[in-house]
Amino acid sequence: MASKRQYKEAAAQLEAVNQLCSHFEAYRDIPKITELREKFKNIKKILKSHVFSDFSSLGTGKETEETNLLQQLSDACLVVDALEPSVREELVKNFCSKELTSYRQIFEGAELAKLDKTERRYAWIKRRLRTNEEIWKIFPPSWHVDYLLCIQFCKLTRTQIVDILNNLKEKPDVGTLLLALQRTLEFEEELAEKFSGGTTGSQNREFEGDVEETDEGEKRNLIVSDIRKKYEKKLALHRDGTEPEKDKHKDLSVPGAGFNFRGIISSCFEPHLAVYVELEEKTLMEHLEKLVQEETWETEEGSQTNILSSSMQVFLIIRRSLKRCSALTKNQTLFNLFGVFQRILKAYATKLFARLPKGGTGIVAAATGTDGQIKTSDRDERMICYIVNTAEYCHKTSGELAENVSKIIDPQFADKVDMSEVQDEFSAVITKALLTLVHGLETKFDAEMVAMTRVPWASLESVGDQSEYVNGINSILSTSIPMLGSLLSPTYFQFFLDKLAASLGPRFYLNIYKCKHISETGAQQMLLDTQAVKKILLDIPSLGKQTTLAASYSKFVSREMSKAEALLKVILSPVDSVANTYRALLPEGTPLEFQRILDLKGLKKVDQQAILEDFNKQNSGIRHPSVTPVVAVPSGSTAPTLPTVPTVSTITASSATSTTPMQAGVIASREDVLTRAAALGRGAATTGFKRFLALTEAAKDRKDGPFRKLFNP
Repeated sequence: MASKRQYKEAAAQLEAVNQLCSHFEAYRDIPKITELREKFKNIKKILKSHVFSDFSSLGTGKETEETNLLQQLSDACLVVDALEPSVREELVKNFCSKELTSYRQIFEGAELAKLDKTERRYAWIKRRLRTNEEIWKIFPPSWHVDYLLCIQFCKLTRTQIVDILNNLKEKPDVGTLLLALQRTLEFEEELAEKFSGGTTGSQNREFEGDVEETDEGEKRNLIVSDIRKKYEKKLALHRDGTEPEKDKHKDLSVPGAGFNFRGIISSCFEPHLAVYVELEEKTLMEHLEKLVQEETWETEEGSQTNILSSSMQVFLIIRRSLKRCSALTKNQTLFNLFGVFQRILKAYATKLFARLPKGGTGIVAAATGTDGQIKTSDRDERMICYIVNTAEYCHKTSGELAENVSKIIDPQFADKVDMSEVQDEFSAVITKALLTLVHGLETKFDAEMVAMTRVPWASLESVGDQSEYVNGINSILSTSIPMLGSLLSPTYFQFFLDKLAASLGPRFYLNIYKCKHISETGAQQMLLDTQAVKKILLDIPSLGKQTTLAASYSKFVSREMSKAEALLKVILSPVDSVANTYRALLPEGTPLEFQRILDLKGLKKVDQQAILEDFNKQNSGIRHPSVTPVVAVPSGSTAPTLPTVPTVSTITASSATSTTPMQAGVIASREDVLTRAAALGRGAATTGFKRFLALTEAAKDRKDGPFRKLFNP
């Protein structure tokens, strides 16, 4: 049969003799068995030689001339299957190499060995597969010849494209590069879909083919008992899901067994995509500049978000860029592009930061006393709120962008995808914007603070309603706060209020020192004004329609304004007890501050001398640290360098600390002094307070008003 090329018959005999050889494996030392085995081996060599010789004529045109050649080759495949697996692998490998010989020659030539000819490579193999489809049916489906041919084609193509890219004398044209990559990805996807049948279908097809061979063998009355056992064993293996090692090795070359067409060629483009990332960055930056130039810094009418439209557009162009890149690659290039996104967002944060109103600078600002002052209009305040909301939106959305990128990027880069630095930039914009709002209001308060120092506190004859400068402060806040409350979120409105109270409270306290002489009546009026300012500040949450902040904010305002109240109570105390009152209410005060208070009370230097000597004598064993208040003081006006007055609550803490013998006398009478100071606040001493009480008696039937609110507990 071998010599006559009767492949079909020989294949069936081979199967049977293979089984017999296995059966007589234990008797291979017997001379006759050895002789038969050697003879069988030689016959298989002859068969292999004839089969390989016949297959060499495939593709030469003989198949069209000799009508029975294809059938003969089809039968020869049965012989190959009956021989060792290595024979089939060698035959298929030779066939694939022969098929790709012309491809190698064509596309290594100078004319087609170019990046812009990449698409023609894939057209060549697809045309080859299509035109030879009928001829290649001679191969059993279980051989997957077209699949293995495509693998060899991809490997060869990758090698050739790598050579082209490495031999480029200058940077590749981005358009050409991306088109070649896009066509490569499309081709890889086509192959992946074409050969995604999986191992199960392959095994089933192989099993069905074997059954057909068995039926043919039975017709020829061959030794079929062993063959039947073989297929029963195969069926059992399919049911159990287990395979012998030989079959496992065999199936590694079938579709679905591990080879992935996606990326087999396209991954070689990765090291050369830097030009693409550079182009994306340039394009995105140009878009960003245009968006910022066209930004109106107002929100669209009817908008519910109160954020700038440019921010949404920035993330839109970033998402489009991400979509473009992820369609091409999810490896190093995507990670590099993520770095571009970070730079674009940081640049946008810088644009927002630069738009915030700045303080006056230069010679003119210094000469006019406006150096560092930030002036804000109502429109500026709205814009600042929009910037705060926009920065918050960018902070949140950049985090979401990082999450999306980490999900689609190659796992080796996922842990490196981080937007924390970008988010820090936007957090800094938010903080700066809110502080700018506070500084803007501080500048608006400048005129009222100056007006406060110009009130003739030394010559006031009676206490009346709150002063005009208080009305001015109220007017400024009544204009700005409702808008700010409607545009800012509760969190940022709370931050703004805390900073405003922390600024206005100490500033009001320091402004008292800027006044010249404060009489008893003047101090009473100023105490009334202090209570009015405190009430104005306490009403800000309801003015901004964000009352949920009231509790914590109220404590903060009360603590800050209590310093000014304590200072005024010291000024109101009689001369003979002013030192004790000062030590009780301002325990961290210094002799310099005390001397300034004596100046405010209008005492002459001669009269101050004895009081100061007594004060210094009693305080010689007590340390009074000087704490400079952190508050923005307008540079246009000069103020004494005085420490912040501590809150009354610090008195209790001070009394709990250890004392020296020299302190004992001071602390022993502290409660008496506090009682007297409280009484002063209620107006229960001196002739001046009696006149003041007469005014309150006239208003005793009123349920509200500044007097009743001031003195009712």
